[in-house]
Amino acid sequence: MNESASRPATGAQRPYVIVNPRSGGGKAGRFRIVERARAFGAQVFLIEDPLRGDLASVARRAVDDGADLLGVAGGDGTQALVAAVAAESGLPFVVVPAGTRNHFAMDLGLDRADPSAALEALADGVELRVDLGYAGDRVFVNNVSFGAYAALVQDPAYREDKIGTMVRILPEFLARHEGPQLVVDAGLLTVSRPDAVLVSNNPYQLDDPAGLGRRAQLDSGLLGILAARAETPAETAARLRSGQIHGLTRLATPDDVVIHADTPDVPVGLDGEAVTLPTPVRCRISPQALRVWVPRHRAAAVPTAWRPPGWAVVQRAASRVRWPHGRHTD
Repeated sequence: MNESASRPATGAQRPYVIVNPRSGGGKAGRFRIVERARAFGAQVFLIEDPLRGDLASVARRAVDDGADLLGVAGGDGTQALVAAVAAESGLPFVVVPAGTRNHFAMDLGLDRADPSAALEALADGVELRVDLGYAGDRVFVNNVSFGAYAALVQDPAYREDKIGTMVRILPEFLARHEGPQLVVDAGLLTVSRPDAVLVSNNPYQLDDPAGLGRRAQLDSGLLGILAARAETPAETAARLRSGQIHGLTRLATPDDVVIHADTPDVPVGLDGEAVTLPTPVRCRISPQALRVWVPRHRAAAVPTAWRPPGWAVVQRAASRVRWPHGRHTD
């Protein structure tokens, strides 16, 4: 992210923080997030199970009642639901990493070991402008997955151990060739019949073919695309562990990415949450759509250049695709 473009974050008079008390094995309670949020003057809403799917309505009611900042203490799926409302309302957003892995918070440079530290943004923060991804009308802060990646999200073991489950189970899912047949249209390129597709809000680092690690930026205005074809399970597992990119299509594009299928709807992993979306699914990037407040003093975000190294960048104004490391695999 362009840290030099940040500006002081001040002036929220009626912050509203939504807290999931069960997320991350009860992090909200262990780190006294409710008490700390109230100490900073925030109104707190505790999520109950029946209300979880309607969090957007909760957030919109808060805005209608005069909230001038929205915050969420929970996992990435919960963050995305409320971030969508913050973006459409033009309000600042505070990320409290109270989930299991909190990739969005990690890429913002927040302290995942002490989730409550993120609330310092309410008193001494800076504002960053970051991109949001959309799959149809659903917002994602990290990624949306299809095919074997989406099937993996359905596995009960995934929520407890994402990386271990990915390396252990994904090769088998790829080898099964089950589920809808997919076609990916990404600007100038079409990828036919991939077994797994991951579309990310900004590209992941080169050594992260599973989409579980760091993104160099959250404000590049680019969607990242990973599309994998099935190999033998042993080969796939070895490449996931080593971070090799052979056998993967890697693209970064400012254009919409459309996922077609031979079925009227497809299972999707949306920020790690299992959902079903009608096809075709159009994914897009909304540049700098979200105003995020973060503590002034926090761990540094990953510094890199604007162009994601090792990725083929599909440029909107170009008549060709540039392949910095050889042709793609499709």
